[in-house]
Amino acid sequence: MEIYNILRKRFLELIKENRLESDDVVVLTKPLTPEEAIGNPEDKDYPLITGRERMMQAEFRNTFGQAYTDMYGNYTGKLIDIANMELKNNFRRAIFISSVNAVMRYLGLIEKTIHCKDNEPRICSTKLAEYISTKYGHPKIAMVGLQPRMVEVLGKSFDIRVTDMDSANIGTLKFGVQIQDPQKNLENLEWCDIAVITGSTIVNDTISTFLKNKPVIIYGVTIAGAAKILGLENYCYCAV
Repeated sequence: MEIYNILRKRFLELIKENRLESDDVVVLTKPLTPEEAIGNPEDKDYPLITGRERMMQAEFRNTFGQAYTDMYGNYTGKLIDIANMELKNNFRRAIFISSVNAVMRYLGLIEKTIHCKDNEPRICSTKLAEYISTKYGHPKIAMVGLQPRMVEVLGKSFDIRVTDMDSANIGTLKFGVQIQDPQKNLENLEWCDIAVITGSTIVNDTISTFLKNKPVIIYGVTIAGAAKILGLENYCYCAV
């Protein structure tokens, strides 16, 4: 829980520094439909469309932050209560993380807290391959979380291994890459040169597993605020 303690401490500091403790400072959090979250992409194999997870969106003073989660629902609460919330499951962590993103976006501390739409995930994946090639050369990549376009694009240029938590994906072949059980994560981290992991690891409480001694790129809008606070490398080319 050390990471969440750091995040909570900084979040509370931001609330107090900006005098946001009053009773009328509330956050409205709700799950988005697939179309609201990702638009109408040509490819229909994204987890937001096919899977059991949804994008939670927090609204704070007409500013939005998002977090990807498998536990979702509506929630409205005072900002100070969210900051002090017991983070005992993915639903509560999704509320907390999306609220951190919304507030930090409102305060001008971060950008790119809204998921890209339509065919932008393909553009994002192409740019990611270019980014990795420029910064790391030709590394072996351990990817955590099945983002289909990233697997499709990265698999053409790099040696990659991919794990995913969705049992429907484990053991399947995606673009020539077999999707592995998360139990392979530690083995893959030993094997790889860099790890490319989904930002939803900050919601499902697995992120600490990957912050070892290998370079880590965390993709997606979920991690935006936490990455800023923790000094992590966040890649999200097309988000707004």
